[in-house]
Amino acid sequence: MNLLFVCTHNACRSILAEAITRATAGDRIRVASAGSHPAGRIHPLTVQYLAASGLPADGLHSKGFGDLGDFRPDVVVTACDSAAKESCPVWLAYDAITVHWGLPDPSHLDGSPADREAAFQAVSHTLEARIRALLDGPFETMDSHALKRLLDSLGQLD
Repeated sequence: MNLLFVCTHNACRSILAEAITRATAGDRIRVASAGSHPAGRIHPLTVQYLAASGLPADGLHSKGFGDLGDFRPDVVVTACDSAAKESCPVWLAYDAITVHWGLPDPSHLDGSPADREAAFQAVSHTLEARIRALLDGPFETMDSHALKRLLDSLGQLD
């Protein structure tokens, strides 16, 4: 499966989702992330969190849809509410299953370093739970309707 995580700036949530999927899915899922209006850099707190969590950041960078090359997603997951309201490029959504997994943006939280760390942990734990639940099922053999139902239900997991 080719899985694309989309967030407007591709600087925090979609980057976390890509890193977590790479770390947990092995070769079962090919993953990428992109943004409709990429920031051009990963948010510094995201970089810090990835390093502190031991999640590999190799090859991760903020990019737009045009930077995906030949990557054609089977599934597009929007991770922020703004991106969910935007239309995907026609070539991107062609035959792709689209779902929304709304998550708060931990990089925009005001508060102490401990509060920010807790926010990153909460979003990361939610993403990991969703990805692990996907991996627990036989998604490779599901028809598109069953896969869409599964992915939609995973968007409700905390």
